[in-house]
Amino acid sequence: MEQVSTTKSFGGEQQVWTHDSASTGTPMTFAIYVPEHEEGAKMPVIWWLSGLTCTHENAMTKAHYQKACAEHGVVFVCPDTSPRGDDVPDDERYDFGKGAGFYVDATQEPWCEHYRMRSYVEDELPSLVMRHFPVDMARQGISGHSMGGHGALTIGLRNPDRFTSISAFSPIVAPTQVPWGEKALAGYLGEDRVAWREYDACALIADGARHGHVLIDQGTADNFLEEQLQTHRLAEECEAAEMPANIRMQEGYDHSYFFISTFIEDHVRFHAEQMFDK
Repeated sequence: MEQVSTTKSFGGEQQVWTHDSASTGTPMTFAIYVPEHEEGAKMPVIWWLSGLTCTHENAMTKAHYQKACAEHGVVFVCPDTSPRGDDVPDDERYDFGKGAGFYVDATQEPWCEHYRMRSYVEDELPSLVMRHFPVDMARQGISGHSMGGHGALTIGLRNPDRFTSISAFSPIVAPTQVPWGEKALAGYLGEDRVAWREYDACALIADGARHGHVLIDQGTADNFLEEQLQTHRLAEECEAAEMPANIRMQEGYDHSYFFISTFIEDHVRFHAEQMFDK
């Protein structure tokens, strides 16, 4: 690993690192906030997955999680959203290719060589962070926004024993049934819709996945709500499965980081309560 930068914030350090990834076959960059702590202490960790067109930097500079993480003693990790580099395939559309990895392991050419964000986020990056930072891997939460909310929900639901809590802002809850998801899943995984189900939160719940600690915030003024996000589908699946979930419709808020920064302290506190209770 190579450190790109470190900046003091609320007593802790906001750091950026780069490393060569075996999962993607490319250099990958991630941001990590490490609160002030006693020597030898290990802290809970929240993984944050960003949305379409984003990098590690968006949440780091716009979500304003550092103060809450410092208060609760929680590490916060922001990976990139897709592989980068001149040799990495891309697409002219903003919602496919670089910046739009959708947290899947692609199976279709030419994407399958590098677009392995599921393996990177689920396995490689946690192993790296565990070796190099003061984190307690028995206490993990996962969160994200939009495409990253889809990633947080699906990764959390697939690994309920690993993540004590799941949260999301404006998540794509049923990508198999909306244009963003249909384009991405068909492109990365092919036309077999059965293979898509493990990357769809509503389908996972319908197929038996469960988690007891879920928090969702969705703005009512979000211009993607009706066509792409469809939060009501998740509420209906949770109700049908008798799975508790706190799904909050926030009046007048949109899809932006102004929305995220308004409620990020709630989400950090939610994760901290579950992780420290474990």
